[in-house]
Amino acid sequence: MDKILEAVVMSSYPNNVKQGLVRRVIEASKQPMDSEQCWSMLELSTKLYLTGDTKYKREIGKEVLEVYGHYHPEEFEEFFNVRFLLSLLQEGYGPLGKRSHYILDYIQLGLQFVLESPSANSIFSLLRIEVLRKVCERPSPKQCAKISKLLTQHPQCIPTGKHLVLFCQQLIRCIGQFQCVSEGEEDIMEFLEQVNKVSGLLQRIWRTQTSAILPSLKELFTIISSTEEQEVPSNALASVVQFVPLELMDGVIRNLTNDDSITDVQMMTAIGRMIDWVSWPLGKNIDKWIIALLKGLAAVKKFSILIEVTLSKIEKVFSKLLYPIVRQGALSVLQYMLLSFQHSHEAFHLLLPHIPRLVASLKKEDSNSATSSLEQLAELIHCMFFRFSGFPDLYEPVLEAVKAFPIPNEDRIKHLLGQNAWTSQKNELACFYPRLASKSETGKIGLINLGNTCYMNSIIQSLFMASDFRHSVLNLTEGNSQPLMTKLQWLFAFLEHSQRPAISPESFLSASWPPWFTPGAQQDCSEYLKYLLDRLHEEEKTGKRIYQKLKESSLMSQAMEHHYLNKTLIEKMFGGKMMTKIRCLKCLNVSSREEAFTDLSLAFPPLDRHKPETTSVLPVEETGPQFIERPENPSQLTGSPWIQRKPPMARDPAAPLVPVETSGFQELGEVANPLSDNAAGIDTPKDPLLALREQACTPKDSRSVPDLINYFLSPERLTAENKYHCEKCASLQDAEKVAELTEGPHYLILTLLRFSFDPRTMKRKKILDNVSIPVVLKLPVLISPEETEEVCQTGRDRAALESGFMSVVYDLCSVVVHSGISSESGHYYCYSRECADTVPHGQPHSGTPKLASDKQLDFEIQWYLFNDTRVSFSSFESVSNVTSFFPKDTAYVLFYRQRPGRQSCPLHAPLAEAGGLHGEPSLHKDLMEAISKDNILYLQEQEKEARNRAAYISTLPKSPLWWRDFDRDKDDDSSSGACGPATGGGGSSSFHGLVF
Repeated sequence: MDKILEAVVMSSYPNNVKQGLVRRVIEASKQPMDSEQCWSMLELSTKLYLTGDTKYKREIGKEVLEVYGHYHPEEFEEFFNVRFLLSLLQEGYGPLGKRSHYILDYIQLGLQFVLESPSANSIFSLLRIEVLRKVCERPSPKQCAKISKLLTQHPQCIPTGKHLVLFCQQLIRCIGQFQCVSEGEEDIMEFLEQVNKVSGLLQRIWRTQTSAILPSLKELFTIISSTEEQEVPSNALASVVQFVPLELMDGVIRNLTNDDSITDVQMMTAIGRMIDWVSWPLGKNIDKWIIALLKGLAAVKKFSILIEVTLSKIEKVFSKLLYPIVRQGALSVLQYMLLSFQHSHEAFHLLLPHIPRLVASLKKEDSNSATSSLEQLAELIHCMFFRFSGFPDLYEPVLEAVKAFPIPNEDRIKHLLGQNAWTSQKNELACFYPRLASKSETGKIGLINLGNTCYMNSIIQSLFMASDFRHSVLNLTEGNSQPLMTKLQWLFAFLEHSQRPAISPESFLSASWPPWFTPGAQQDCSEYLKYLLDRLHEEEKTGKRIYQKLKESSLMSQAMEHHYLNKTLIEKMFGGKMMTKIRCLKCLNVSSREEAFTDLSLAFPPLDRHKPETTSVLPVEETGPQFIERPENPSQLTGSPWIQRKPPMARDPAAPLVPVETSGFQELGEVANPLSDNAAGIDTPKDPLLALREQACTPKDSRSVPDLINYFLSPERLTAENKYHCEKCASLQDAEKVAELTEGPHYLILTLLRFSFDPRTMKRKKILDNVSIPVVLKLPVLISPEETEEVCQTGRDRAALESGFMSVVYDLCSVVVHSGISSESGHYYCYSRECADTVPHGQPHSGTPKLASDKQLDFEIQWYLFNDTRVSFSSFESVSNVTSFFPKDTAYVLFYRQRPGRQSCPLHAPLAEAGGLHGEPSLHKDLMEAISKDNILYLQEQEKEARNRAAYISTLPKSPLWWRDFDRDKDDDSSSGACGPATGGGGSSSFHGLVF
């Protein structure tokens, strides 16, 4: 029968004739026959299957083998023996030089018929050894795929014990040598399928034998980190990583980044090759492993590796965004590489020439993947614009390319930058060694205490968080003839862009130091603030006088003239005006004098002012935290009977005043009732005397900021030794003095006069009374006749006509807290938040701007606590309760920002330019270059320090007790004593301090 079959197959008959004859032979094979005939047929079918030169011959050989395996099992088992299989695997089949490529397929075909035979175990044992030998010979991808298919279908043939680990490692070695020999689409798809079969076998093994995973990964890292390989390992290795359980990621990355036996060159080579894996299609989680390793290197401060790898690979990663199949993974890696590379613009600028072309290509593609990627890319680009401003010539084409996509808000940008910076990655040793501490998770930067300089640090941080002032300072051009302002600009720029967790303000301290301050001693932060603002103001005025002389000599352009004849920046931001009026009680003559101010010093009223029978000029209305409108009927409000707000008329009746209104400082647990008469938005007139009686019901020692402002603005009797010299009477007379605000500052600074001189102790003592601080404050500002006329024309606030005052709304920005019992000792820190305009960015201010949202009015805007080098998240609740928990910690200096709205429109039109700046301004190139250089220096310092610490730790005993003292917060040991370098977060030795 074998001769007949062979003759038919080799004949020249048409295939349909052959097929009919072969079918008859196969049907006859199903009948019983002797052993010799079976062997002859099995030998012929084996020959056809393994050496057949056509697919037709191989299919006939396969069909005959299956028939004999099914209908003649005993003969098949005898034929398909261990010796025969060993010969096939080691010597091959067929003529020399033309060995069959189908041996593994043949074995896989035959195994299904001997699974229950007595020789099965012997065959499995043989195959376990032979497959290991085969992979050690580095077979082709096609042969590896066949081995994987065989072992996947028959897992009994997978090596066991120590041979299993070796098999996995050698299989990974094979994958590392895979190359696709053709660029045709069909060949590429076949290659990918072969790789997936091999890596799928590893996944199957790892599921059942987890102990083989880590040795396999070690072999993988050895391959990609090798610097001796002549050929670059195949990107097919990416298919292996995708099957590693993600729960092992942290441990694997930690072991790799802390392994001292891995050199920098090896690590750089490995991460570079891993980044190349983003081009591997259909891979899962590859981007997660790449980003995890980058973060791990940042955590151990190996910044030189990160810098080198990012600069060498970022363009290649960017180019992969063109291909939808690998786009999402490439975009994830690109996002981390750019957002983490914050010390310099170099990486971002490498991509600038490629961005417009990529954006155009993705727009043309017009798919969901392209649209989503464009939106993410646009957000990423705007983050880079924000971080590295000052290159308009380079950014213009890119900005034009992404102009159609949404611009992320500033909070989103700062969150992304803060979350991904190299210096924000946590290191396990950071809690033991301050030098290895990461940048605060807030993204904000602290200031090093240079020895009792917390008074300056708290003021600088408060000024920095005054965003309009900060933007104006950062916008200053070079050569502005203001050396102190220039130093402040540099300090603000480093606070905004440095990668250090804290910087040293030593240079600014020496330039702004009041000459009467004693070095190393605690000082009054309010006194320092007044001196600083005055210095900055006078410095700019001097510059204006210089330019005035240039103008007179015709050396100044008209644009420069317009710029330099405006108010100084300090006047624009912090300057207000106050009218002081004194009325002689004899002749009723009133003299007045207008004065400029940058802060209001608020004394504490005597306790008897809280008694119900005492009359207050400006009663306070306490409400919930919502927006408060003025009463419709201004006649319900009281005022001083003699203050002239209109052209004077004989026996002019009493004119009403606008009360100081507040929101947001009720006791904890008290909720504003929206249905009550006091609720916001309900214009119910209130008897001012009733309001005073309600205030009197509060505890005697309960004070509020409006109480202090009312006391400041209330009439003062000048009698006895304080009599007033009336020019009209030409003699000393009893008089009454009152102060009125005529121009509200953009930033209102309030100093609570807590320190008074005690003649008994000859020292300044501190008033420790708790003062309730409103988050929103309405301040009455006197309007001039011209402004009154404007109000009439625009109809903005007709009630202002009756009262002569306009309510200006202020939002709380910063609170500087003094901890201690004396101005000569203690510690300063501050709570701050950034208050922004309620008008959306890019929209012009209209006559009726939108009211602030609840978020901006209430307590949801993020607060920060600045305590020298320490910066942490906080809340308005913490601000409100600090004195309740710590009686020596009291609010001292308050910063409020004027809210744009109808109340401020007639008063602050000149401030539109100063206060309407959005986003962080561009810095001049010298300053950006200095920041970049210092960031690189810091990264190098941190990397060197981390390596030194790692080497030191390896020599320490393993006792768990040695590190305990390092974890203590030294600031907790200090109470009201002086705040030297050991308090408030450490001195200049705690970090590699920046001194610029």
